[in-house]
Amino acid sequence: MTFEVTQILLSAQSPDARIRTEAEICLRQFQEQNLPGFLVSLSFELSNNEKPIETRRLAGIILKNSLDAKDGARKNLLIQQWMGIDTVVKSQIKDLLLRTLASSAPEAWHTSAQVIAKVASVEIPQKQWPELIGKLLNNMSQRDHPASLKQATLETLGFVCEEISHQDLEQDEVNTVLTAVVQGMNLAEHSPEIRLAATKALYNALDFAQTNFENEMERNYIMKVVCETAMSKEVEIRQAAFECLVSIASTYYDLLGPYMQTLFELTSNVVRADEEAVALQALEFWSSICDEELELQDFESSEAGESGSSHSHFIEKALSALVPMLLETLLKQQEDQDQDDTIWNLSMAGGTCLGLVARTVGDAVLPLVMPFVEENIRKPDWHCREAATYAFGSVLEGPSVEKLSPLVSAGLDFLLNLMKDENSHVRDTTAWTLGRIFELLDVITSENLQKVVIVLLESIRDAPHIAEKVCGAIYYLAQEFEDAGNNSLLSPYLTEMFSSLLATADRTDSFNSKLRISAYETINEVVRSSNLSESSLIISQLLPVIMNKLQQTLDLQIISSDEREKQSDVQASLCGVLQVIIQKLGSADETRPAIVQFSDQIMMTFLSVFACHNSTVHEEAMLAVGALAYATGPGFLKYMTEFSKYLQMGLQNFEEYQVCSITVGVVGDICRALDDKILPFCDGIMELLLKDLHSNVLHRSVKPAIFSCFGDIALAIGDQFEKYIQHALPVMQQATEVCAQIDISDEEMMEYGYQLKRSIFESYSGILQGFKDTKSELMVPYASHLLQFIELVCNDKQRNESVTKAAVAVMGDLADALGSNMKLLFRDRVFYIDFLGECLQSDDEQLKETATWTQGMIGRIMVS
Repeated sequence: MTFEVTQILLSAQSPDARIRTEAEICLRQFQEQNLPGFLVSLSFELSNNEKPIETRRLAGIILKNSLDAKDGARKNLLIQQWMGIDTVVKSQIKDLLLRTLASSAPEAWHTSAQVIAKVASVEIPQKQWPELIGKLLNNMSQRDHPASLKQATLETLGFVCEEISHQDLEQDEVNTVLTAVVQGMNLAEHSPEIRLAATKALYNALDFAQTNFENEMERNYIMKVVCETAMSKEVEIRQAAFECLVSIASTYYDLLGPYMQTLFELTSNVVRADEEAVALQALEFWSSICDEELELQDFESSEAGESGSSHSHFIEKALSALVPMLLETLLKQQEDQDQDDTIWNLSMAGGTCLGLVARTVGDAVLPLVMPFVEENIRKPDWHCREAATYAFGSVLEGPSVEKLSPLVSAGLDFLLNLMKDENSHVRDTTAWTLGRIFELLDVITSENLQKVVIVLLESIRDAPHIAEKVCGAIYYLAQEFEDAGNNSLLSPYLTEMFSSLLATADRTDSFNSKLRISAYETINEVVRSSNLSESSLIISQLLPVIMNKLQQTLDLQIISSDEREKQSDVQASLCGVLQVIIQKLGSADETRPAIVQFSDQIMMTFLSVFACHNSTVHEEAMLAVGALAYATGPGFLKYMTEFSKYLQMGLQNFEEYQVCSITVGVVGDICRALDDKILPFCDGIMELLLKDLHSNVLHRSVKPAIFSCFGDIALAIGDQFEKYIQHALPVMQQATEVCAQIDISDEEMMEYGYQLKRSIFESYSGILQGFKDTKSELMVPYASHLLQFIELVCNDKQRNESVTKAAVAVMGDLADALGSNMKLLFRDRVFYIDFLGECLQSDDEQLKETATWTQGMIGRIMVS
């Protein structure tokens, strides 16, 4: 059954591309023609100590990839192929894999451990390979077995626990696994390599230990071993032990009370004196405690103030010692940390944890932090000034506005002056802190606004990493004025803001696209937040500037892939800005002519963008076209002949499904703009939408939008929708059956179910309204099925508000459109009485209004 594959595997790693390609083809043919033989041959190669290590490693990788894939459909196919292999052959493969664990070559047994875990992930949930755990534990129990085998076995146990669910093992198996792992951590008996493998295995096995943690004696023992291991002399082992403590903090929070004093001392010592890799995990422990307590507080507030018995208030109890420890970490900055957002060090982790502490305990954190800020903010050492600013910025979320506002108002001038600090770290953190202030607090007034704007527009010319944070500060400043309803205050500064932001977007001294993207996103927010009556002229003048920039990107001579990527990024950003400008100016009758004036030029530019065939740009351009259709209304018709081919391309783009989804939404925008003038294009659009619904390739998230789109088309063309009924309605009815079968235990599927239900109701509403005055009788055969579906949805007490609103509306549309034809159906299905009663009791005024209208529509036909 086995075939010699050594030479092929060597050739597959040849530096010669021709030899490598031939070997890859040979391997693929072997796999396709004889999968069992292929897998056995690879397993034999991996297990054979006489084979070259590079072929053994590649054999293991191919084996692993024959059982697992990132793509869900591909993974399911691989699982089915494995399950279809003869049991005898699978046993041979598994025996070879287990034998490899005894190999003297670490690379071989490490790879085999991963493959064993992949096989276990397929078989153990199916109650197959029941002997696996016993065989692995046998490796640990025999004293004469070499240390490398025990290390390999512990690694395998860890990988297996990572791959399977805790429900897949019996409690006896869990007990023996935990015993073996915890014993493997024993300092006296085992080498550092075994103890490290055991500690990592425990990390993966903690989810299985629920019953063991509930037993005080077992819990005490596990915690004792983990805490002792966290003090090992080997850095890697200490780090792995603290990773276990982080997991325990989130998994067994409610059982940690007796250990918290020990854990504080342990983490505190490590944060102050240990290697950074270990100290980071110690800080993560406290961040995890904060996460748990925040989640409990959210739950308590949603339960109308009920006190949760499992909330132990660990952060509050440790606050007076914990906060000083965190503040110390802020002084441990790295020299270049401000220029690299990917850096994660003690200072960054400490600030993040401090922010979580502030959110957890609120006002109580301020008396502990503000003295540190005041003491360090004026010191000559930049580390102190930066740490003080970072501490202040970190505690702006959590404490009450009443406590924070006076502090921020008093310190704002000082922070603005820090934007001129000689040290770039201080300026960088100050810009971030100002952004946080504008995001979270309402402290900017007509008196201090001018100084704020002047400082920000000066600082936006600073180094790229600082300019990016200044963009963020301007973004939140604009948003603050919009939220407060006093956006007129910004109007005098708009011209200078746009000029500075455009110059920032054009900077060539930034090594990545983040500054450019941030500048354009900030332009968008300033446009959105502006007072239209005061800023329409300025925004109208911005429109041709952005169009010209977009046209310039189309005229560029692109040579390298990097240049093409940059071109695409810039085009996407500029299309996004155009969309926002069009939406802003198109939102009022007085300013809409400014869009119409440029609409031909805008549309020609968009058509050129579509011709570039880049999905990221297509998404933004398509959204902008939707905005243009709304702004130009019936005038959009003249673009449809040319644009429809790109509309069709978008509707057929299954692979880049986000493009397809946005295109479906734009069809709705165009229907609302053109009304029945869309009719000549409807055959092609409906044909593609129906194909999309029948596709097994298109991502399911697009399909609810398609049903809503049916409603948009029906509303636009009225009784001309008649010819599509025989195709659209059966698909809609099939979708209602899908809704009834959705697994509500899966949160993602439940959300998809809500979207699907709402979109089906919206589709029916559009069709019923479209037929109401002329051909409503066409919908009578479908009324009973629809009412039955509404009842099914209404009986679901878990439904969300958007589904409820759509259900009430479509029920009213049924009564309104079909009139007396509905009388018997409503008489037989009286669920609507309680449902409407529930809606009329709602706090949502829109829902109550719709329910009142629906009640009137049904009442009218019931008394007729």
